[in-house]
This record gives sequence, structure tokens and C-alpha cells, in this order.
Amino acid sequence: MKRCLIVLAVIAADRLAVAWAQNSQPGIAGIENIVVIFAENRSFDALYGSFPRANGLKRARSARYEQRDRDGSAFKELPPIWGGLTAAGVTPAVTEAATAHLPNRPFAIDGQGGFHAPLSVITRDLWHRFYENQMQIDGGKNDRFVAWADSGALVMGHYDGSKLKMWSIARQYALSDNFFMGAFGGSYLNHIWLICACIPKYPNADQSPASGQISALEADGVTLKVAANSPKSALDGVPKFVNDGNLTPDFYAVNTMQPPYQPSANKPAPGGDPALADSANPTTLPPQSEKTIGDLLSAKGVSWAWYSGAWQAALDGKNARPVPNFQYHHQPFNYFANMAPGTAERAKHLKDGGLAGAGFIGAIDAGALEQVVFYKPQGNLNEHAGYADVESGDAHIAGIIAHLEKSPQWKHMVVIVTYDENGGFWDHAAPPKGDRWGPGSRVPAIIVSPFAKKGYVDHTPYDTTSILRLITKRFALPVLAGIQARDEAIKANGNRPLGDLTNALALTGR
Repeated sequence: MKRCLIVLAVIAADRLAVAWAQNSQPGIAGIENIVVIFAENRSFDALYGSFPRANGLKRARSARYEQRDRDGSAFKELPPIWGGLTAAGVTPAVTEAATAHLPNRPFAIDGQGGFHAPLSVITRDLWHRFYENQMQIDGGKNDRFVAWADSGALVMGHYDGSKLKMWSIARQYALSDNFFMGAFGGSYLNHIWLICACIPKYPNADQSPASGQISALEADGVTLKVAANSPKSALDGVPKFVNDGNLTPDFYAVNTMQPPYQPSANKPAPGGDPALADSANPTTLPPQSEKTIGDLLSAKGVSWAWYSGAWQAALDGKNARPVPNFQYHHQPFNYFANMAPGTAERAKHLKDGGLAGAGFIGAIDAGALEQVVFYKPQGNLNEHAGYADVESGDAHIAGIIAHLEKSPQWKHMVVIVTYDENGGFWDHAAPPKGDRWGPGSRVPAIIVSPFAKKGYVDHTPYDTTSILRLITKRFALPVLAGIQARDEAIKANGNRPLGDLTNALALTGR
């Protein structure tokens, strides 16, 4: 009896301590700075699948990870990793032959099968495109990742994420294990989704230089038409499509297009304005005009900025591979007309993060960050498969967090570290059924803040728009049309409403 009373007393004390802590915390108005750090191309299971108390690989029973071929039959074994596991030029190479005969289940890139390719090794890239992502998800079964990939078995690879510096930070603060990429597909679209919850348009694309970019689809509007000469099985090779383009049949630009303004991967037209990309190039997107979160913040008088690593180096024509390897299509505001070269908005809000983030770190250390900040690491530090390793980018972001924790602005700050999309890597969690554009596959998200619930795994359903929801709620902004449409679609499909990340925070009056 005495032991029971002691246990009850301890429980009561814990509850009182939690209640006191919550009551002593400020409301959402106590958040003065929101910082978003956007890494690249990793699914939740690929990095955090063994995180304690999270919905990870141990919950992915065979029915959740068994992969099926293009005809619907279960693989007896996975196909090889086409072209080998490691990126071109990486030594020691893991050849295609060395990856043959893997069992039909997830495997450890850094352990099982004799690969021993640690987090510091650059693997080959994988398809991460709008229609393929939906075909891989297969209505939530996630069983066609191998079938509709160009990398064979690699989609099923994962790491021991406990070796990551951000893993330790996630254990200290809050990790979301139910956060999904906002849009199906790749980096370009998910960056634009991050700032406006909208899909870029290419007006009259059928009468433009981009007419050959229009995808050929089946009647369902989701499945790409398979070419007659496509291998029947994923065991025999990469699928081929009639036309896997960058545009939908109704002229939305869903796969990678280039900014209309420099810096862009598309050079200026011969003899044309050096500040513009050549509009005759089929992959140059016309300037966009949708409302962005930046527009709403500016209208409300809230300071904000997009800091991009190596931005000035790219403008100066000094972008080089492998360092800094600035990625032009990761700069979403550079697609919008009101951010065109020469505008006051561009000069005020698009900032050089510096090489290796030195400019951004300088602003952090000086306590000079705007109220809302987005930071995009340069290419070699963004964790994107094919040209960046996980370890370097993870260490870079952890270093940024260390500076933020020492910043004069830290006491009133919320930092969200997440990934733009899954990079083609499999994840077992079914995305909530939403609208035509997403949500897509699950990605990691870490909430770092003095307000964060410590050592917490947050199971609340989120997607990339949840970042916009938090910003909108904190600064009492109008709700973007794309968020309203997503809410309606989520509700119509019987799913729980997507959260605004406040469940990961200990705030009063949320």
C-alpha cells in the first residue's frame, strides 16, 4: 500500500510540474523569430527509421515493405541497384553486380550486404518526380517504389541515423514522425510549395517552346503512359514512358523548370538581358504571380528573408562542382515577378547566405535575423543524393543550430529543420490523402526551440504547409488559397486536419 501511495505521489508531482511548466510558458506571441532550414531528399525511414519511440522501420511489417513489380506480383528478390550504389567517381565504388540478389525488404546502406557505405559516401541519385512519386505510393501501399524507379533496389536503402549530429539534437528537442512533403515529386516543386502552397503555371504551353514538355498520361490523370519498349519487369531495367515531361496536360509545371531570372541554369538569350534566363529555352518557366508567404509578411510589416548559401557566388559566375554546387531550382522566390532583378523586394528579401553559410551565420551571431527566415544550404551541404553526402550536410545544419542556440534572439525563436522531399527513397507511412498535388511521402522534421517539448516525438499529422500555418498563425496573416484547398481536400477524404506545429511546442493559449 505504501509503495502504491509513493507511486501516486510521484505521478501527481510530475503532473504538477508539467502544468507549472506549461503555465509558465508564453503564448504563441512569445515567438519572435521563426527560422526554416530546408535540407534535401531523404525520407523519414531512410534516416530516422530507428529513432526511439518513433513510427519507424520496426512498425513496417512485411505487408508494409514488400515491393511489387510492374504487373503487381511480389518480387522474390530486389533488382540490382542500376549503375551501382555509389555516385560516379566515388571510391571505393559499389558496383551494380555487388548489389544483386538483395531480399525484398529494406536494407542498411551502411551495413548489411557488405556495402558498408557510411553516411559520408555519396550514393547515386534516384528518380524523385511528380508522377513517379504517386505511382510509387500506389494509393498509400508504398509498394511500387522499386517498380517505378531508375535505381532498382536503392529506394529501399536506409542508414543508422543515430550517428548523425541532428539525431542528437532531435532527441534533445522534438521530432515529428508524421510530417509529409507538401507536394508529390521533386525539389523544385516542394520549394515553391514551401513559400506559396501553389503550383506554377506555364500559360499556353502547347504553343510555346515547352510544348514537348507535356506529359502523356493514362485516363486516371496520375499514371504515366508506359512506352511499348519499356522492360516489363523492374528486374530487367528502368521503365520507359511515352513522355515523362515537366508539365501536366493542363500546363502546370510540376517537374524541374529553371528560374526566369539569374541565377538560373539557363543562360541569358544571345544578346539579351543578362539578368534574365532565355525564355526560348523549353525549361525556362515564365515569371509567376501567385501570392507567397513573403507577400503576406511584407503586407503586414513583418520582416523576412530567404538566405541562400553561395547565392552571390552563383550571381558572380563562380558556381563550381563539387563546391559550392549552388542549385538554381532551389530558389523559389526567383521564379516570381515581384522578385525580379532590380526590384526593391528582391534587394530587401533575397540575401546571400555566403559560402558554407558564412553570411547567414554572421546574421545569427549578430542577433540580426529577420522575424521569419528561410535558409537554404549550398549544394554540397544540402544532403542531396548524387552530389552530396548525408554526413556533411547534417554536420553543417547542426553547426547552424549551435550558432542559433547562442544567438541573442534564441530565447524567442522556433527553428524547423526539415527536408524538401524524399529523394525517391521509400518510406512505409501512407501519406494522408489530400488534393491533386499532395501530400507526398514522409520526411524528417525537427523542431528546435526553447519552447519545444523536450525529448518529444510528435505524432501530429503535418506537411510542408504546416510551416506556413505556423507563420500564418503567429503573425495573424491571411490564409493562402492553397492551404485552404488542402484543408478542404484533407477533410473530404476523411483525414485529420494537418497541424501548425504548435503541438511540438509548450505554449499556453495555443
